[in-house]
Amino acid sequence: MMKKIQLPNFDDFLLNLQVNNLSDETIYNYERDLNVFKNFLQEINLDFDNIDKKTILNYKAYLVSQDRKTAELQKGKKKLNSFSVNRMLSAMRSYLKYLIDMDYKTPISPSEIKLVKTEKKHPRVSELDEIIRLIESPTKLEKNKFVALRNRAILETFFSTGMRISELINLKKEQIDKTGRIFIRGKGKKERFVYLTPRAQKYITKYLEIRTNDNSPYLFLPYRGKNARQKDKKISPNYVEERMKRYRELLGLNIPISPHTLRHAFATYLAESGASPAAIQILLGHESLDTTTRYVHASDRYAEKIHRKFHPLKE
Repeated sequence: MMKKIQLPNFDDFLLNLQVNNLSDETIYNYERDLNVFKNFLQEINLDFDNIDKKTILNYKAYLVSQDRKTAELQKGKKKLNSFSVNRMLSAMRSYLKYLIDMDYKTPISPSEIKLVKTEKKHPRVSELDEIIRLIESPTKLEKNKFVALRNRAILETFFSTGMRISELINLKKEQIDKTGRIFIRGKGKKERFVYLTPRAQKYITKYLEIRTNDNSPYLFLPYRGKNARQKDKKISPNYVEERMKRYRELLGLNIPISPHTLRHAFATYLAESGASPAAIQILLGHESLDTTTRYVHASDRYAEKIHRKFHPLKE
């Protein structure tokens, strides 16, 4: 009978993340990614204490293979990209560094885990008129008035604020003041303000006017489903992503538009209008300005405008 493989001091590692004030979502991601590695060791029947450089090489090959299993031991539905592979490898590095910091024995140094080369993708930002069509589409495509107003308010809020989907689904009515300013505690528990446009405020108001007989603190509620009106119920990220995909298909838009690409477009169009990278960094809640500049310089039109304005032989 095959013995059960464990990662030593794994629970203590997760506790260490918690006491260092990492968000619940971040801790969950570490746990999920390291469980994939544990499952890999189980499949090859290798104790953690016996891993070496070749084990890491085989694990990289496993992550990009069709035979990869998820943390829940389900077969992976698609091949992992290089960014996802590096996220999993980085989780291993952090775990090994913790063991070293706590003076536990480790079979391999964190420095031996080399990240893979990432593919360089040319960012694609939808045309503004395509984004406007998508934002306005629930009004035309949804037959149910509640769903139409709620989904329109969701998309208006996304593009008005540039917030993350996790921030939007957890958004509570009390976080919005009368001027449309929203206080957010975002990724890594960083705090910031984002701002609703008058247009977005208008659609949120219309949506709230038809919300009756509920005492939920959350702004966006599910319409159907078991216990949809329970106080702690909120709309799911999967639903939002699925509806956006459906709207895009019905509109015939050929560039994928998701909650993240709306956030991307929010930053890009602010930059094209002259907003400073530092201001956009604050609005997006980025810790590093380098992260923000990947959004700011994503637009071909922005690059063209800079070229035409500053090239020394433009005349």
